[in-house]
Amino acid sequence: MLLDLSEEHREHLAFLPQVDSAVVAEFGRIAVEFLRRGSNPKIYDGAARKLNVSSDTVQHGVEGLTYLLTESSKLMISELDFQDSVFVLGFSEELNKLLLQLYLDNRKEIRTILSELAPDLPSYHSLEWRLDVQNFQNGKYLKIKGPRR
Repeated sequence: MLLDLSEEHREHLAFLPQVDSAVVAEFGRIAVEFLRRGSNPKIYDGAARKLNVSSDTVQHGVEGLTYLLTESSKLMISELDFQDSVFVLGFSEELNKLLLQLYLDNRKEIRTILSELAPDLPSYHSLEWRLDVQNFQNGKYLKIKGPRR
């Protein structure tokens, strides 16, 4: 299964080939941190100053990488499918390998974080409601209350 990235996500990821692989690895760390604790504008500002780009560019790059990693982890795509999904972005082989390694190293942790963020679905904690339904279906409720007239 290949990831279907929107044009906006492709634009956000287009910044990655312009920076060193160490920066991409750091963006990967920031992306996982973003999932854990939320956005931190100070990190984006500091990275933007070091890279001599706007803070928005850094933020979009991290958000694009976050989306790539979370969607891949959520869908549990295979190594080959991840490589094929990234290959269509036109990155260098070195960057593709780095992104694959980021995915493989972090997918379990990302899935754990995503499961913690997922809302709990409502569920019954006792069987009392079942007894009420069974009593109603068996007519016991009608016998006690009497038929409606």
